[in-house]
Amino acid sequence: MPELPEVEVLVRHLRPLLDGRTIRSVHVRRAKVVGPASTRDFTQAVRGAKFCSLARRGKYLVFQLRQAGRPEPLTLVGHLGMTGRMYLLPAKDRLPKHVAVVLNLGRENFIYEDTRYFGRLTLDCGALARLGPEPLGAEFTAKGFAKALRRSRQAIKVRLLDQSLLAGVGNIYASEALFRAGVAPTLPARRLTVAQVQRLWRSVRAVLREAIACGSTVPLNYAGQGQRDGLFYFGKAPGAPDYYEERLRVYDRAGKPCRECGTAIKRRVQAARSTFYCPRCQRGMEIRRPKPETRRNAETRNPNKI
Repeated sequence: MPELPEVEVLVRHLRPLLDGRTIRSVHVRRAKVVGPASTRDFTQAVRGAKFCSLARRGKYLVFQLRQAGRPEPLTLVGHLGMTGRMYLLPAKDRLPKHVAVVLNLGRENFIYEDTRYFGRLTLDCGALARLGPEPLGAEFTAKGFAKALRRSRQAIKVRLLDQSLLAGVGNIYASEALFRAGVAPTLPARRLTVAQVQRLWRSVRAVLREAIACGSTVPLNYAGQGQRDGLFYFGKAPGAPDYYEERLRVYDRAGKPCRECGTAIKRRVQAARSTFYCPRCQRGMEIRRPKPETRRNAETRNPNKI
């Protein structure tokens, strides 16, 4: 599933392409995607509106539209789900098979395509209100982070996936941040030391910034039907320069040597999601059974036992 960096890169790509463009017509091919509004209500609301801004909130794309004669802008929220893609396509081109929503902008169509239809393009903003702070924003502080973690018995990896704690961090970058911070994914959140929280806070921000920087050079103007490249969900044109070099240190590297110490990366399942970690760099992962007591040691600890 696309996480904060992928969505941020897409937002930066789409923003100048949509700015000032007017939605001339609307074609909803999957009513579920625009819910809870009906197809008719959705169409009436956005047809004739002009794109005036585009931002990111967590894993969501937040479009601001302005209708003539209406003082307040209209908010359109997009979520890519697992397989969603958003891009511009010449209006004369044939629509792909899994297109869910088409917004005609004149010579081009804004396409929302989704193979599994888990994503959304909706007027419902309720999901945004439930999100925690932005990890790259000023509101995400080490002090506030520590306070939130102290109240949780969940394993820290599972806690990081809670979008009410931190908006936009998903499975990939949670694993990466924990590795860089040297924190075991199974450690209960409330047991993290002050030093561990500080390291994790810094690692979350560093991992996300690096991913955005790496992804910012990926060509995003390809809307073909070729095989996915495995790096970004929106793909790139065949033969395009390979700008992005995979920099993941543990995610999806089970059995491969740790880039820091050479120990084999391991995988385990937490909350039905794969966690990748280095058992040496992230100590505390391995469950060690206590050594069998000798009779002498037992008597020494409890001399009154008969």
